[in-house]
Amino acid sequence: MSTRFSLAVLTAFACVLVAAPAFADDRNPHSWEIHDGERPQPPKVDPGPYTGPLTPPGDAIVLFDGTNFDHWRGNDGDAAWRIIEDEKAMQVVPESGDIQTRESFSDVQLYVEFKTDPDSPGSGQSRSNSGVFFGPYEVQVLDTYDNPTYADGIAGSIYGQYPPLVNASRPAGEWQSFNIIYRAPSFDEDGAIEEPARITVFHNNILVQDSEPLVGPTSHGERTDYFPHGDLHIRLQDHRDDPIHFRNIWVRELN
Repeated sequence: MSTRFSLAVLTAFACVLVAAPAFADDRNPHSWEIHDGERPQPPKVDPGPYTGPLTPPGDAIVLFDGTNFDHWRGNDGDAAWRIIEDEKAMQVVPESGDIQTRESFSDVQLYVEFKTDPDSPGSGQSRSNSGVFFGPYEVQVLDTYDNPTYADGIAGSIYGQYPPLVNASRPAGEWQSFNIIYRAPSFDEDGAIEEPARITVFHNNILVQDSEPLVGPTSHGERTDYFPHGDLHIRLQDHRDDPIHFRNIWVRELN
């Protein structure tokens, strides 16, 4: 290796090391106020057309196949959302309340498809807002194909903490998918956090969250601290905005 080549390689490596902290700061929730309007927007990426659902693997629990709410309940009893038979989908009934799984889970892979409302009159956080929750931790559902909002509230964000690496949204009215890996936090015997929860998200088959360590539960406007808990229910949010559709929901428990 020539001296000139060695210097060029070392210089390039040094540039990477210098650039890395800036990138890390962009991803660090503590570097920004929650919902900071100055936080950089992720670049838009065309995910391509919807090509069909991901087939549930043999060890999956099918949480919704389009026929019933057997795995789901509302806040005060049975789920109050609608089933759209010709789409094999469930539809949010605004102001009816969230729904959650009857079962509780720890570490899981969750697959879910959703469709935002093309006729929504809202904008920003009021345009087809919903969420996929693991207990108190949310992955944001929102129409952000052409709908500006704060970076940590875009579809595919870990709400209030991490913007997606890219904005991989399809237009409203088209089916989209989340493939999420959730790793539960751990607590010591006094209830203090030992290992944070981690979430990985593929939005429309594009990696948008890469095993990000959560700083605490989801919150709006201010950050909140961890509290000790065990297994959690998976929850779909009624944000009282639009009749968002969900379908093809399955989960795999990860040992």
